[in-house]
Amino acid sequence: MEVRLDADRIRRKGFSEVIFCEGKSEKQLLNIAEEIKAQKLDTAFSRMDEDQFGAVASVIDGFRYDPLSRVGHTDFGTIKKNSALMAVVSAGSTDVPVAEEAAQIIEFFGSRAERFYDVGVAGIHRLFDVLPEIRKADVVIVAAGMDGALPSVVSGLVSSLVIGLPTSVGYGIAEKGNTALRSMLCSCSPGLVVVNIDNGVGAALSALAASKIKHSDPG
Repeated sequence: MEVRLDADRIRRKGFSEVIFCEGKSEKQLLNIAEEIKAQKLDTAFSRMDEDQFGAVASVIDGFRYDPLSRVGHTDFGTIKKNSALMAVVSAGSTDVPVAEEAAQIIEFFGSRAERFYDVGVAGIHRLFDVLPEIRKADVVIVAAGMDGALPSVVSGLVSSLVIGLPTSVGYGIAEKGNTALRSMLCSCSPGLVVVNIDNGVGAALSALAASKIKHSDPG
């Protein structure tokens, strides 16, 4: 058996498995889609291209796909809305696909994602224009490539947890996101945690887990 769907993950973790499509064959994805359909298990797919979308959509009626983020998902209606609010921020417009992956996953799992894109440090006034709205969020995700400076700046200005999301945007010494990653990891701004390069899914799931703690009943 080439694929084994982790149908029990939603019980263990509170979130269903997110299917990573990159490198999977059409046969593997069709097998996954058949199992998801049989169980009516609401599931998201990441790094999905147009051909993979077509294959899965041929099995699952009403399957949805966002080409910018390359996120697809089922819509069986089993995921309940919740009151958590996340801010998803990008430094530049070229960081948006990675930021949007995070936003799409957040919304799929029933939380709200408010988007604040292209507010990087090269024009810091753009950040200040939207800062009052960002401060309302339970958790803030900040996607940045190049120098990766924006997450540290945001973390110094808000009381919420900030998740740094380094992107592979950049050239030369930017090293496909490694410079942004290192910049975020060595930040002196408190309350900033960091996920892997281009890991919008990981940032989203971390934000959702943190918001559950914040909204949990202490009694």
